[in-house]
Amino acid sequence: MVDQDGLPVKLLITPGQASDKTVATQLLGALPPGCVVADRGYDSMPLVTFVQERGGQAHIPTQSRVRVQRSVPPDLYRQRNLVERFFCNLKQFRRIATRFEKHADTFLAAVALAAARIWMRAIESTP
Repeated sequence: MVDQDGLPVKLLITPGQASDKTVATQLLGALPPGCVVADRGYDSMPLVTFVQERGGQAHIPTQSRVRVQRSVPPDLYRQRNLVERFFCNLKQFRRIATRFEKHADTFLAAVALAAARIWMRAIESTP
């Protein structure tokens, strides 16, 4: 999960065969309610109602197979690009990109170190 500046807020990894939306409520539960922007992969009514019950707004478009379509304003939907750019920044670290660590806990620790370095770069570059 990243903030409005594309900096990591919370990190969590899932097994390779699991969908990311299974842990989305864990990620969102630790933060105050707000505007949640996600791509079509996170389209599920339990997730949308979870965000709305907490007082936030879920801007998640529906998948094409769903009968009733939800639309998201294009300028707001572009904000999900921040997550993709964060992943690109993570992959600049060779150890992360090639997945040197084979255990989930050590891999998450390596990702956390890389995320901390991304935060430090952002803090150093702000005037």
